[in-house]
Amino acid sequence: MKYEHIIFDIDGTLLDTEFAVLHSLQDTAMLYLNKHISTDELNFALGIPGEVTLANLGIKDVKDANKCWNDKMVKYQQHIRLFDGVRNMLDALHNKGCKLGVITSKTREEYETDFIPHGVGHYFDSVLCVDDSAKPKPNPDPLLTYLKRNGVLAKDVIYIGDTLYDSMCAHSAGVDFGLALWGCHNSNNIKCEYQFESPDKIVMEYGKQ
Repeated sequence: MKYEHIIFDIDGTLLDTEFAVLHSLQDTAMLYLNKHISTDELNFALGIPGEVTLANLGIKDVKDANKCWNDKMVKYQQHIRLFDGVRNMLDALHNKGCKLGVITSKTREEYETDFIPHGVGHYFDSVLCVDDSAKPKPNPDPLLTYLKRNGVLAKDVIYIGDTLYDSMCAHSAGVDFGLALWGCHNSNNIKCEYQFESPDKIVMEYGKQ
């Protein structure tokens, strides 16, 4: 696996945010829709932009509800953590000279509040949030924007994520995709060039022909 850039999704790939995301969304749905929705029914929200999720739930004022959702995430902050091995992986790839990037469905504000406090932001040369491209994942726009900004060809990057949307975004942009199995709920029908059982497997593969 030889690429100039390795680009990562955040939620479900670098950060374990599932408990916080789903429970704060559950609270938000109760407030706006006045009904209890199980976290199993809310799993579709993982990996897509917040406003898309809220619209799919039938909430009208998605901007206000998204702010509410972010505010309620604070209650569950103690459940958010880096997946085991992520910090060591980023350090090892950085030391090998690999350029690291992020493409996330988080807004810039969410990136700053949810991700930066974990102390690994300095590893990334380029970060694209949901508001940095015309259309969000699964459209190719985020990756096409990344390629243009960094002056790099599609063949020279790999995108690593945990959802079908991540895979669709990568392949629509002509970019190879690596599936992060440690954060993936169901790998069936997710097209990928690589499957990684744990973060250290990425380090082991990097540099191989």
